[in-house]
Amino acid sequence: MQRLKYRHRGIMEILNKVYDPKDIEKKWSQRWEDAQCFCAKFNHKPAFSILMPPPNVTGILHMGHTLNNVTQDILCRWARIQGKEVLWIPGTDHAGIATQSKVEKELNKEGLFAKTLGREAFIRRAQEWRNKHGHIIYDQLKSLGVSCDWSRATYTLDPQYSRGVLTAFVRLYESGYIYKGKRLVHWCPVSQTALSDEEVIMKIIPGKLYTFLYKIVEKEDTFIPIATTRPETIMGDVAVAVHPEDPRYQHLVGLHCQCPFADRTIPIIADKAVEKDFGTGALKITPAHSSIDFEVGKRHELPLINIFNPDATLNEQGAPFQGMDRFRAREAVVEALKSKGLLQKIEDYEHSVGHSERSHVPVEPYLSEQWFLRYPKVKEAQQCVEEGFIDFWPKRWIKTYQHWLNNIQDWCISRQLWWGHRIPVWYHKKDPQNMHVSVEGPQDPENWNQDPDVLDTWFSAWLWPFCTAGWPNKEAFKTNYFDRFFPSHTLVSGPDILFFWITRMIIASLEFLEDRPMSQRIPFQNIYLTGIVRDSIGHKMSKSLGNSPDPIDLIHTYGTDGVRIGLLSIAPQGQDIRFDAHFLTQGRNFCTKLWNACRFRQMQNECILHANLQDFIMALDQRPLSLYDQHLLVRLHSTLQTFETYLKTFEFNAAIKLVQQFFKNEFCDWYLEVLKYAREQTIGNPLAVQDLCLRQVLIMLSPFAPFIAEELWEQLQFGKGFIHEAGWDLTPLQNFIHTSCSQNLEQIETIEILRGVVGALRSLKAECKLSAHKQITLYACLRETCTETFKQHWKLIQRLAGLQSIEYCDASSFPIASVATITTSWGTFALLTEQSIHNSHDERQRIQKDIRVLSAHIASAELKLSNENFINHAPQKIIEGVKNLLKDNLRKREDLQKLLK
Repeated sequence: MQRLKYRHRGIMEILNKVYDPKDIEKKWSQRWEDAQCFCAKFNHKPAFSILMPPPNVTGILHMGHTLNNVTQDILCRWARIQGKEVLWIPGTDHAGIATQSKVEKELNKEGLFAKTLGREAFIRRAQEWRNKHGHIIYDQLKSLGVSCDWSRATYTLDPQYSRGVLTAFVRLYESGYIYKGKRLVHWCPVSQTALSDEEVIMKIIPGKLYTFLYKIVEKEDTFIPIATTRPETIMGDVAVAVHPEDPRYQHLVGLHCQCPFADRTIPIIADKAVEKDFGTGALKITPAHSSIDFEVGKRHELPLINIFNPDATLNEQGAPFQGMDRFRAREAVVEALKSKGLLQKIEDYEHSVGHSERSHVPVEPYLSEQWFLRYPKVKEAQQCVEEGFIDFWPKRWIKTYQHWLNNIQDWCISRQLWWGHRIPVWYHKKDPQNMHVSVEGPQDPENWNQDPDVLDTWFSAWLWPFCTAGWPNKEAFKTNYFDRFFPSHTLVSGPDILFFWITRMIIASLEFLEDRPMSQRIPFQNIYLTGIVRDSIGHKMSKSLGNSPDPIDLIHTYGTDGVRIGLLSIAPQGQDIRFDAHFLTQGRNFCTKLWNACRFRQMQNECILHANLQDFIMALDQRPLSLYDQHLLVRLHSTLQTFETYLKTFEFNAAIKLVQQFFKNEFCDWYLEVLKYAREQTIGNPLAVQDLCLRQVLIMLSPFAPFIAEELWEQLQFGKGFIHEAGWDLTPLQNFIHTSCSQNLEQIETIEILRGVVGALRSLKAECKLSAHKQITLYACLRETCTETFKQHWKLIQRLAGLQSIEYCDASSFPIASVATITTSWGTFALLTEQSIHNSHDERQRIQKDIRVLSAHIASAELKLSNENFINHAPQKIIEGVKNLLKDNLRKREDLQKLLK
């Protein structure tokens, strides 16, 4: 067998003393791009694909984008390491209302207005703006290190994509799913367009609750009190509703009230939608201006009276307040009610009011003629999740998904904007009832007027999974390898758009890819929903609120890898995140520690080029391994297996913590320290062990911190190509460890216990703020079965834990008045110094608290082991783990109880 020789350090360049990420990031970004590392190719590798949720073309990178795209990048880089061909399609959304608002503001600065400019000229200006600003977020994403196939970047107003959007509209119209009707919608009085639910932000604001009296027509001098937050809508009232079981008003149902500002009467009706405990228990019903009232109106066949103009001023139905703004009208109505003697009281009242995300004004529930979509394939959308074709991570979101589908409402898909996909409907100039619906339009366009509205931005976004491949052009499907990469593996998104985008994409794919089996019609196999990034007081971070740091500034301060590691380390699966830059500091510090460890390795001896894992194993096999070597290799293999499991189950937070823990605690703070302070006891094969461990740490780390991993991979000559070409086959390592270490498992377990004891003593010193230079005595109350083993390792424990001397004692002579005590599987230890100030009473209380905690763990374990269901169904490994933990905790509790005696 060929021998791999380590040479003394010579021509190899040593890493810089100081880790500086800036040059490294620039270098590798260019190298990856030049080598087209991330461009998907047609080959025989297993396929893996991801679709980037397209950020708004107006957008800039924020913390939500950062978390979302780093998570996707981890999945893609991990897939490449596993030997898969990865397609990650990036893109941007034209963002109808957001872009139109931006462009209008730019025009206003020039003294221009959209309406005077005209539609065609405005669209040209919007296109110019997009061409100038639309790729800013791409550049920012590249600085984040995302490994997209930028050659496949898609924009939702690209010609081919637009054709797909219009084709979808026409097909749904022809199938009877799209219709035009007059319905209640969210209306923005500033933009004067319908809004989607996602564009409405609910805010708790201070307001007033007005109680006024409605005169009952059939009963002289009899009134019914009404409480409302919106007295300006009284002119649109068509009924007064009470709960059918409310004894206060049952005798009034069927009678009528006199509208105070119009010559008409309205009925008193009974409906269960009324909350008996709100206000007076009687509700004014204004179906044209309240979603709840609209449903009540449908049930009772009430008329609809719209009192508002599109700009939220009152129209002729709002007389005598016609022309007033809605808030000025509110004041005027209250004054008028007061003058008529009908105003009973005004109370302060906080309530939730929907606001336009863009114009920041309260939206109006507004009766408007719009285009609506009746959803197809709803049952199939439920079925594909129920039958396991699509998995949710975390699983709890399945219930939310199914609940929404069970209560799905028709979708208002039209917007009164100019920027976007114009609705492909034309009305004949002589007969507007005669409609033409097609992608190309009528052959005699001079005789037709096209519908002025555009489609909701989400209508183009829900086609993202297949329009990015050129749908409905089947030839484009072939060119873009659609069948190879569809369905995609995982969609990473935020839970706030589960309804608006994710569920709709599932429905669209099921509808428009009908010629395929269910497994090939779903858009993605997994849905991973990240948490929401929040500030220190729990508010969602956003640019508009001004509470989000600029990720680019963070990258300049902490380095891209530091930001990525820090952010993922505080992002447990699906949980919201309280952002704290302190964790980014920890991420940067981890990178520095890794850099220094690799530099330390270079300074010991020159690294030789290893082509593959087999070369590392060959190097390991050339010299006998010490027990410390074997222990670290066993722990490495266990870490690699757990890491793989974590990534399979989308536990990214646990995965990065696992890598950090192994590298810091087991490699640096244990193994390297053992090498430094006890080299004569650990001759073994330390260079080969270090190389293998560092290699595997870099591979695990590379999806999370790609720049530093790639740089160190090259500098230490751990492979011939890029790090993602290294592969992930643990079998050779597993076989080597089994052959080399299996006969020493008991001694290896002893080393693990020894490491735990040293770590516990170090932690105890740190907790007590004891310096390593203090004259510290360790008192040890050891178990009989562990005494000899402990004494064999005392010198190493003494040096690694920074202790001065040791006193062996039994429970009766153990010093309760110690600085602190700790119990391990080898026994109980106490630290004493000359300045020991803790009295025995304090320490007794602490020991009693530890006993209570152990007792709770013991009771929990005993309960599990007495549960037949657990014994019969849990894996044997889990059962054995519970038994071993119970046994260990019983021993620890016994030791502590002896101390108290």
